[in-house]
Amino acid sequence: MASQTVPTEQELARAGQVLDHIAAAYSVRMVGQERLRTSLLVALIAGGHILLESVPGLAKTTAASTLADTVAADFKRIQCTPDLLPSDITGNQVYDASKGSFRTVLGPVHANFVLLDEINRSSAKTQSAMLEAMQEHQTTIGGQVHHLPKPFLVIATQNPVEQEGTYELPEAQLDRFLMKEIVEYPSPQEEFEVLARIDTGLLDPDRHLDSTASLGDVLLMQDVAGRIHVSPAIRNYIVGLSYVTRNPAPYIGEERARYIKYGASPRASIAFLQCARALALLNRRSHVIPEDIRELRHLVLRHRLLLTFEAEADGVRSEELIDAIFQSVPTP
Repeated sequence: MASQTVPTEQELARAGQVLDHIAAAYSVRMVGQERLRTSLLVALIAGGHILLESVPGLAKTTAASTLADTVAADFKRIQCTPDLLPSDITGNQVYDASKGSFRTVLGPVHANFVLLDEINRSSAKTQSAMLEAMQEHQTTIGGQVHHLPKPFLVIATQNPVEQEGTYELPEAQLDRFLMKEIVEYPSPQEEFEVLARIDTGLLDPDRHLDSTASLGDVLLMQDVAGRIHVSPAIRNYIVGLSYVTRNPAPYIGEERARYIKYGASPRASIAFLQCARALALLNRRSHVIPEDIRELRHLVLRHRLLLTFEAEADGVRSEELIDAIFQSVPTP
């Protein structure tokens, strides 16, 4: 358990240096996508997992591998397909004929950075195999518990366009993700720069970045972030927002409330607390401010606010309802 002493200026400065190095290395390969970079860093610092969603070709996989390159950590990529088995992710026991016994072979989930590419293409059974790993940071193989390394970050991607051969993530699985980011198209200027970097070889898939941070640096950032001060007023603000998602009618009106099927679980409050601390650290602050919570509202709630079929039919997006909820709760 981390000490509750507020981080010192020296600790904030050291964590800031590490963040600057990671961000600079990330920008060598990634053009634009500043919001995505911030989301990935928040997930890394907060010690949670992130789901990335966009149409194909917007560098989701490149962003994940680039972040892993910037840290001297073990990185594994899992391409999800309908025939992927749970043991393909967690590991299995293999019979060793030379010794006449079984030995455990750990799966690719036993890494610091795990990229689950197109997670919605794997079956529900395989998706559920990630639940224990993501929540408990361990796997069970042949009755034996195997702890995952620290830090441990799952970056999952999914394509919302193609529906054939996909399995929609269940609510329990979605709730395990600290945040959900929607990756947008680049601007024309950014896309022009992508073409220029291809000509220079910077985006060559065989070219890897030199690591600028160690596992110890990441653990340091996580420790410092865990001690960022969160006032009682901010905590009440977080709890109040989560409460309104579950009881929306008195706050946003019956017309909008009918679009919300289920509100956010307490995991949303925990996610706000963890992510706000990480965002404060990114901004070199030793305390959380209300603007941190507001900036994180879509990332934390868009996959936790379950909408009715009527909302889908009327073209109502979760972000619209989240904004309405935030407008209804007084800012401390």
